[in-house]
This record gives sequence, C-alpha cells and structure tokens, in this order.
Amino acid sequence: MVEKSYLKYKPSSTFGVIASSNANTLFSDDGKFVISPMLESVGIWDWKKGTLVNTWKDNEVKAEVTCIAKFKSIFAVGYADGSIRIWNFTTNSTNTTFNGHKTSVTALCFDNSGGRLASGARDTDVVIWDITAECGLYRLKGHKDQISGLLFLPIEGLNHLVSTSKDTLLKVWDLSTQHCVETVIAHRTEVWSVASSRDGTILYTGASDSEFRVWSVDSILLKKKLEPNVEGDIETSKEDVVLKEAISLRSTLQRQSKERVSTIKVHPNGRYIAVQSMDKSVEIFKCRTQEEIKKRLARKKKRVREKITQKGNDALEDVEDQELDSVVEELVSYNLLRCSGKVRSFDFSPSLNKSRASKESSENIFTALCALSNNSVEIYSSVGNDSDGEPYNLISTLEMQGHRSDIRCLALSSNDELIASGSNNSLKIWNVNTGQCIKTMESGYALCCTFVPGNKYVIVGTKSGDLEIFDLSSSSLLESIKAHEGPLWSLEVRHDKGGLTTGSADKEVKFWDFQLLLEDNTSAKRLSLVHTRTLKMSDDVLHIKHSHDNKLLAVALLDSTVKVFYFDTLKFVLSLYGHKLPVLSMDISSDSALIATASADKTIKLWGLDFGDCHRSIFAHQDSIMSLKFVWGTHYLFSVSKDKCLKYWDGDKFEQIMKLEGHHSEIWSLVVAKFGSFVVTGSHDRSIRIWEKTDEQLFLEEEREREIEEMYEKSEIKERDGSDELPFGAGADDEAGDLILDPTKKVGDVGDEVGIAGKKTSDTLKAGEKLIEALDVWRSEIFARKEYKDSIAKGQKNVALPKKSPYILALGNPDLSAENYVMHVAERIRASDLDQALAVLPFVNVQEILQCISVWAEKVF
Repeated sequence: MVEKSYLKYKPSSTFGVIASSNANTLFSDDGKFVISPMLESVGIWDWKKGTLVNTWKDNEVKAEVTCIAKFKSIFAVGYADGSIRIWNFTTNSTNTTFNGHKTSVTALCFDNSGGRLASGARDTDVVIWDITAECGLYRLKGHKDQISGLLFLPIEGLNHLVSTSKDTLLKVWDLSTQHCVETVIAHRTEVWSVASSRDGTILYTGASDSEFRVWSVDSILLKKKLEPNVEGDIETSKEDVVLKEAISLRSTLQRQSKERVSTIKVHPNGRYIAVQSMDKSVEIFKCRTQEEIKKRLARKKKRVREKITQKGNDALEDVEDQELDSVVEELVSYNLLRCSGKVRSFDFSPSLNKSRASKESSENIFTALCALSNNSVEIYSSVGNDSDGEPYNLISTLEMQGHRSDIRCLALSSNDELIASGSNNSLKIWNVNTGQCIKTMESGYALCCTFVPGNKYVIVGTKSGDLEIFDLSSSSLLESIKAHEGPLWSLEVRHDKGGLTTGSADKEVKFWDFQLLLEDNTSAKRLSLVHTRTLKMSDDVLHIKHSHDNKLLAVALLDSTVKVFYFDTLKFVLSLYGHKLPVLSMDISSDSALIATASADKTIKLWGLDFGDCHRSIFAHQDSIMSLKFVWGTHYLFSVSKDKCLKYWDGDKFEQIMKLEGHHSEIWSLVVAKFGSFVVTGSHDRSIRIWEKTDEQLFLEEEREREIEEMYEKSEIKERDGSDELPFGAGADDEAGDLILDPTKKVGDVGDEVGIAGKKTSDTLKAGEKLIEALDVWRSEIFARKEYKDSIAKGQKNVALPKKSPYILALGNPDLSAENYVMHVAERIRASDLDQALAVLPFVNVQEILQCISVWAEKVF
C-alpha cells in the first residue's frame, strides 16, 4: 500500500520586529544606518527614512541573536546556540562561522586591527578567534559566571585583554603567554559592562550597584611583567612587580539610577561616557580637558583661600580633601537622557552631526541611539557646552514596523492580501506579500479581531469589553461600543455575513447585526452594529464558533466544557466534556462534520458533531494550546501553543504531519489562508511569521526518521562534547602507551586557563565522516596501485589498469589522483570546522592524513 503524502510548509517571511530585546543595537560605521537584532536575523535600517534596507539571515541558524560587535564594515553576530557569524556590511554576506561556546554568546570585541575577535558566553569561557585564518586560537578559562564584557587594551606594545563577569571579577589576560596576569574584585555585585578611554589608560566599569567606577591602567607595570630576565624567561617573581597592581581604582562616582548598568559607551571623541541603566535613563558623564580642570581647580583654590581668610587655617585640611581632588574634577555627571520606554541598548554615532554645530566646536556634537525594550529605536541629537547640558532632541524614531507589546490576535482579509494584528494599544494592517505595515491605529487592549466582509472595516474586541470599529480607508476609529462587562475573548462573523457573534467573561454570548448609518451633515454611510439577541451561560465564555452551514453554535466555557446550540433557536444540542482544563480555542471543519477543541491541558480532541462522540484525544504540545484552525475543504488542522511550536495535523488519521519551529516565545494567535496556501502566526516575541505551502511532498515515515536522526545527532554531540578533551590523535588506538594521562584529572578542570577554542557540532562530525570516507577512497586507490605495480614487477602480462573510484569519476576528472581527491574534500570543509573535524579521526586515519599532507607538501615545494 502506497503511503499517503502531504505537501510541506516552510518559513516564508518574518516581520513586525524592529529591535529584539535580547541583543544590542549599533550604528553602522558611517552612522547612516542602524544595525538591530531581529530575533534570529539582523536588520539594517535607514533611520532617517525609517525603512528596512536589508536583512542578514543565515537559513542554517534558528537561534536568536544575543550580541553584536563591529569593526568598520565587519560585524560579528553572536547567537543563542553559541555560534558566531562574521557579516560584511558592504556585501551583506557571511562566509565565516565560529562554533566554540556551549551556551549563548554574551560579549564580543574586535582588537584594534580587526584581525582577532574575542567572544564570551554564559559558559564562563573566553575564546580568541583569528578572523583572517577563520579558525579558533585558544580558550581562556578562569571566570566562574557569565562573561559580561570584553575589551582589548588599545595600548601600543601590549597584547592584553580585559574581561568582566557576573562573578564580580575583572581579569587582565596576557594573550602572548595566554594566561591571566591580574585579577581585580571590581565591584561588590555583578559586573555588567566595561569600556576604556581612547588611549586605554583608563577603564570604566558598571555593576548592579549604584556605583560607576574609574580605574587606572599602569601600562609600564604591565610591560614589566613581560620583560625577559637574563635567562630569557618571563619575569614574574620580583616583589616590586608582583605586589603592585596594574589596575588600580581611581575614583567612584554615584549614578542617579538605582537600576543595574547594562552598557557603557565612550564617544569617539573621548569627551563623553554614556552609562545606560536598566530603566528609561542614560546618564552622560563628561571628561574635562586638562585646561578645564586647571581653571576649575584655580577657582576652587581661590574659594579655599577666601574660606581660610574667613574661618582661619583650621579649615584648610577639610576644604582641600573635599574640593581639590583633580580625579573627581576630571569626570562629572553631565546630563540625563530620558527615553519613552525602558532602554535595552545604547550607542554613539561614529560620525559627528555637524549640521547643529552653530558656534560650538564639532567635538561637542553627537548623535546617539537608544534601542528600547518595547520594540522601537529612538535617535537623539545633542549639542554640549561647558556649562549645563542642552536638552536632547528626538530626531527620529523607528516604531512603525512593529508592535510595542506582544501580538494577541490576528485576522486575515477574505482575499488573503491583508493581515490585521492587535496588541495592547494598537491595531496594525500589514501587506501579506511585502510584509510592510500599511496602517497603524490606536486601540484598546485587543484580544480578538476580524475583517468585516468587503475588507473595508476591522472590528476589535478589547479587554475592557468594547467593540471598536475601524475604517481602513481613513485609518480612524468610527465607533466604540460597550458590548460586555468583562473581557471580550472571542468574536466571529456569521457565515451569512449579516452580523457577528461575541463571547465574553461576563457569561454572555451576544448577537449583532451590521447596519449602515448616515454620517452627520454628510451623505456618506458608515458601519455600525445593532444588538439583537443575548445567550446567557453558566460560566465565562472563552471561545465561540459557528458551523459553516450556519446551523450550530459552539461555546467553550471556563468549566472546561463545550456547549453546542442550534443557531436559529439557541436550543441546546450537545455538551462536549472531557478536557481537564478550559478550552482556549476550537474550530469546525468546512463540512461541519468535525469539531476540534484545544485546551490548556495540552491536548487536542476531535469530536463528531452528529452525536458529540470524541473520536480521538491527542497529546499535542508541551504547554497550553492557544489557537487551532482547520484548512478549508480538508480535515487537516494547525495548532499553536506556548511551547513556541506550530504543528500540522491530519484529523482523519490523528497523526502529526509536521512540526514547525521558529518563534522564540509563546505563540498567541493563528490564521490560515482560505485553502491553506499559507499560515500566519503571531507571538509574544512581537513577530508575525508566514509559513508557505510548497510543492515538495512529505511522507510521514520520512518525517519521523528525520526527527529521530536530529535527536540522535543532538544526543551524540552532547555525549561527545561532555567527554574529556583529548589531545589530537589520542584515542582507544594508543596501544603503545606513549600517551600518559592522569585518570584523576580531567582536561579543562579549574586551574587550566587555556583550552581548545572550538567545539563539536553536527557539522564538524559530518565533516570528519567525509574525511574518513575520502581516506577510504584514498586507501583503496593506493592498494589497487600497489597491486598493479607488484604484478608488473613479477612479469605478469595483460594486467589491467586499476579502475578509478566512482567517487573520483563523479567529479568529472578521471586523472585526479587519490591524494588530490582527499584535498578536494578537505578544501570544502569550513576552516572554522577543520580542527574539530580532524579531532574526531581515529588514529589510523591520522597517519593516513599525514601521508597525504606529505604528498601535498612535496608538490608545492
């Protein structure tokens, strides 16, 4: 019997996200564009026009972006799965992927030349990467908690990295010798950010407390720790070097905010330091020049002399201690930038805004961006002066293309061209094909919405129980009707298109008819609603659904039951009970034969509408199921849940067809196109995703095999990655006992500061398998060649030439040697994966690859 086939769905487009709140947002190198994280992709926005110019997305990665760093036109993007991708702003492409962390990347930093990249993650490790060679150099271990900040010291002659962590420590690493040369307890609480002055002699750190600390860097002392002694060894034993600290506390400043520090940024001209807190404020500190400090100290000394003259010499010491501190005078709180929402990240523009220079010097003019946690970006501009700071001006806002809060409801127009999405305070209309936001209208807290037949109006049901009617042509609210006393959880247009039905937490189902009213003093007509009937229920109404023949009305109640009534007489017909928790969504098939109910108990139940019998109960998701829809003309259905998954089901065979993953938070709403050509989902992550039907066939058996393979690969990677790290070539084949390992100590234990940079992934395992297969081909070719030569040497006649391997012939070059075939396979392995691919080779294959390398070297030299 031939297995039934289905058509696959795949992700088509994602929109509605401007700047996700789990990563930082940056200016481009020229300051004309904003680089913002958009869940698993990165968006390039023209902030003056407010438009999305380009999107960086790698189809291989599904994890969310967690960190972004830049060096000129090169951007490093860290993801939640621990991978890092290098994107080129000019070409909008990536060719380099690094895999070295087990958990999400939390800090990235380029060195002064852009040739190296330092990355830190929640796994407490710091990894140094070579951008040019596309490989990992080494791993630095020593912190006990998440890495929060990284910084290459921009001091000539030094090769040092500064790292901060949630373990309250600040560490200085000597990258030449790959070890920690100094550890400082930077704060009493978790350290969240670090920055330095332009010359690298001053460090700034911020933590969970209200203090902002300034540190001095003694570059001479750091160099002394590196100076070789007479024997040529690194000198580290002198008391005057060891006892002195190269990083010393210079001053402590009190911040105005009590929330923890999130980001510290130094302006390109070095005059301003921005300290962004986890609230709506960014505090700006100003660095005074030496001339300004001298002038202020001169004025203060003058006041001191006046006080001494008035009070006597006894007040001299107190006044000098309080007012003659040049360190305190150098860095002062300058201004406080307040945004409209909680600030997630902050950045200065690299280019100066000279259009507002007026009489001020250009070094006092800057532009800054604040990425807010409500999915918007605000651009501010300011002109500083020597006295009090001038108020900041909001010059641009990126907010049109996304909701400020999670998307609670979706609706699709009858022609499948428009999407209506509702959130806490707004209703947005989107174009399905382009993903562009066409209209934005202020609304109440939307819980449900629908297009009115004709697609000229949208009706929204709100948390306050109101029905809001919006006119799309004028983008205005026509009327707000107080429909219910409680939250309006569900509304649906009747299939005769003459009105709609609403259900609310006030235990009532109300029926409404459409009518057109004349506008005051005009001949134009507008839509309105007339209340016709009310059906009182015994409990809160959570969802309502009409059968497609318009004969039945199903009502889901808070008592976990579903009541079915005749629509015309409202006479009770059936009661569907069996769910352990309330039914949150339901749908009736187009032939009115089946009703599917989705509940907070994580199950989907399929019922017959003729007798109310439960055909099957399916444990469908790992969390509450929020929405469920049938595909028109079929018994296929889609469901979404708080477990972030969209699932595709066969309602006749009671089997899961596909599992579609992509959202990074709870999915609240779901709509399906008329004939299932695409599916739209809305989530708590503020994104709207379209899943498109393809022409590719899908068989359930193949889909199950693929899922099992993915689970096997993940478990194998986890098992191998959790094992002890062995040196290259070491394994079970070491029978001679040349390699001696201490069985009581694992490589990578505390005390080992340096480790291997990369990690094992499915890509590295597959690359290693490809190398083993290529070496098998090489071995067979060598063996056949040897047999042929031995036969010729023995004087045998009519000896046939050895046949080429079909793998070599498949490349279209029959003259390709076996060694070159191995090189052909090795060249197609990414440089960043090559180390780990070689590490999985058995010892026998290690010897073989060395023989191939010797042949390659002879040909080159």
